[in-house]
Amino acid sequence: MPFTAKDVQALRQASGAGMMDAKRALEANDGDMAAAGQWLREKGLAKAAERADRENSQGAVAVFVDGLVGSIVQLKCETDFVASSEHFKQLVAEMAALVAAKGEDAVGDRSKELEDLRLTLKEHIEVGDVVRFEAAPENSLDKYLHIQGGRGVNAVLVELAGGSPQLAHDIAVHVAFARPRYLAKEDVPAEDVAKERVTLETITRNEGKPEQAIPKIVEGRLQGFYKEICLLEQPYAKDDKVTITQLLDGARVVRFAQVEIG
Repeated sequence: MPFTAKDVQALRQASGAGMMDAKRALEANDGDMAAAGQWLREKGLAKAAERADRENSQGAVAVFVDGLVGSIVQLKCETDFVASSEHFKQLVAEMAALVAAKGEDAVGDRSKELEDLRLTLKEHIEVGDVVRFEAAPENSLDKYLHIQGGRGVNAVLVELAGGSPQLAHDIAVHVAFARPRYLAKEDVPAEDVAKERVTLETITRNEGKPEQAIPKIVEGRLQGFYKEICLLEQPYAKDDKVTITQLLDGARVVRFAQVEIG
């Protein structure tokens, strides 16, 4: 089937491919536009597979809350230039809304757009972390998104029992900057605590502290370890004289999630 320069241009616009690639696709498929488009997608996927071993530590995160349902989606790429593009940011925002509405697997609904983006931008682009919360009817859910260079880079969801949405938001802002790994001391794996205890004992002994004083000193330093990694033990980012437990004032953090770029 013969094809014209207008056909090549139409295929370029539809696929994001270069002029010569579009022409070769039409030649390989006897001018069949649909088959040529599929051919280009397959070639684009092959190129994406070749790029799969390249680091993609850049990207963007989007967070979405609608009532008691919230979601975070991370979309990864190779460069901040691509991550800051409007198509990239729009896609990750659409994915977050879909996950909130339909579940974590809903990111698959945008697989074609993701493939097209890989083809157009020629980078290793993939979905990273996906989180979805559905809060209990009596609880509060809120979010925080830190923007840098015009794109989301640090997203947080917090569910509270017995607290207001504003308090949930305040906790989310704190999490974004304090980066706790666990909610409470009890959540820290026993092997991590044991390893830290051994390290602290070695440090304390090397400082020449009296042997009989070492256990007490280590216990004190272990509390500092918990303050670094456990949300409830941390001083509040906006007022370090108040701990997060004090800020909650009887409310309870049911769960939290943080997803960052990098």
